[in-house]
Amino acid sequence: MTTSTASPRRSPSTAKTSNLMVRVDLPSKQVIAHAARIRGVSASDYIRSVVVAQARREIEESRTRTILLTPEDQLAFWQALDRPAELTPRQKQLGRIMRGEK
Repeated sequence: MTTSTASPRRSPSTAKTSNLMVRVDLPSKQVIAHAARIRGVSASDYIRSVVVAQARREIEESRTRTILLTPEDQLAFWQALDRPAELTPRQKQLGRIMRGEK
């Protein structure tokens, strides 16, 4: 009976096949490292999981032409729509011209 000493193969979905280098400033790197420690993963694994998940959301949003907003962003959006716009004097003048007024 023989035993295999070869390391287990990674499945194609988990195999690391290419590199992506990103430069960040020191405060950003510290934030990333802190978030990774909270999750108990390496900074590379943290970045990979967050970036890939966000990229998938953005691809889906572009495919469906739907934007997903957090509850806070939804509230800010609706409040912005509810507030009337303040027109500049030039915009008011343009409005009068378009209505045929002097």
